[in-house]
Amino acid sequence: MRVIGAGLGRTGTSSLQAALERLGFAPCFHGRHMRECADRLPLWRAAAAQGSPELWRRLFTGYDATVDWPSAAFWRELVAAFPDAKVILTVRDPRQWYDSMTETIFRVYGSENRNAWVTEAARVVPGMAEVGAFMRELVWDRFFAGRFADRDHAIRVYDEHNAAVRAAVDPSRLLIVRPGMTWEPLCSFLGVAVPAQPYPHLNEGGHYRETIEQQLQEQIGRQPAMRPDAS
Repeated sequence: MRVIGAGLGRTGTSSLQAALERLGFAPCFHGRHMRECADRLPLWRAAAAQGSPELWRRLFTGYDATVDWPSAAFWRELVAAFPDAKVILTVRDPRQWYDSMTETIFRVYGSENRNAWVTEAARVVPGMAEVGAFMRELVWDRFFAGRFADRDHAIRVYDEHNAAVRAAVDPSRLLIVRPGMTWEPLCSFLGVAVPAQPYPHLNEGGHYRETIEQQLQEQIGRQPAMRPDAS
């Protein structure tokens, strides 16, 4: 592991993932990969419960970087487990972040009336229900103490998270990325050449739900057709 993304979801983590992989820090784990790595869920639970550096190193075997949930919730453990890794904190205006979370991740995964494709995927995709339960426990129940719908509380948790990262990580090891990021500060921080391609700016809120629905439909479509009840 060479790069740890400490920024919470909806702070430009998809763009950062694409940028890191373009720079050669690949593969980069992202929260959406949880749906495709259900076999690692027992290790996720064990690492989250025990906090052992060895477990975190096993969990991220084969990855050069990680961003987004759920790893951002365990940034302290990852910073300790990978002492040579750089740390990148993606941030945005707290009010804009909350509104984006509410209209995207919370609406699709966190609210009582979850997206219909999420419900269907949990029913037919192996491991999907277990991954969904883990993410709900981690993000909504634990990180936000079951109070994400309380705007002031959620924003306070967000601000405290960012302040804790800034306070704990050595400045020489930390880069703070804000909206409108360009290649130069990232490449200078990582010690790599600036690519010719434009910096990626992905996953705008207006396309989030459509993208998630398409991905879930594809996952559902890959499952064998349900056999009729023999009775």
